[in-house]
Amino acid sequence: MHGDTLTVGHLVLEVVALRGHTPGSVALALREPEHVDAPDAVPGRVHLFTGDSLFPGGVGATGGDPARFTQLFDDVVTRVFDRFDDATWVYPGHGADTTLGAERPHLAEWRERGWYRRGPEP
Repeated sequence: MHGDTLTVGHLVLEVVALRGHTPGSVALALREPEHVDAPDAVPGRVHLFTGDSLFPGGVGATGGDPARFTQLFDDVVTRVFDRFDDATWVYPGHGADTTLGAERPHLAEWRERGWYRRGPEP
């Protein structure tokens, strides 16, 4: 459920429900420990594993259903962008990774465009 935690060894993952792509879709948030000293580590930085809910360039597919798009988009905004900072790394279920900082400027464009992704203009 949204807000639950899952412990795997010494790692704690927070469940972030992102409804709309499929029923029960979630992202998992992993926060780097405050005492981390590994190369390139940033204490407190979040790594977000989003499955098929958030990608570089927009939210995941919602089957062409405007209501499902609205639900997914609203969840991504309130449960991800409103909560985590721009340094948060996003790892989709497939394709390239990104950061919230790279995607945040495009939220209004995503909402306007709706559920589908436009390809390049001919």
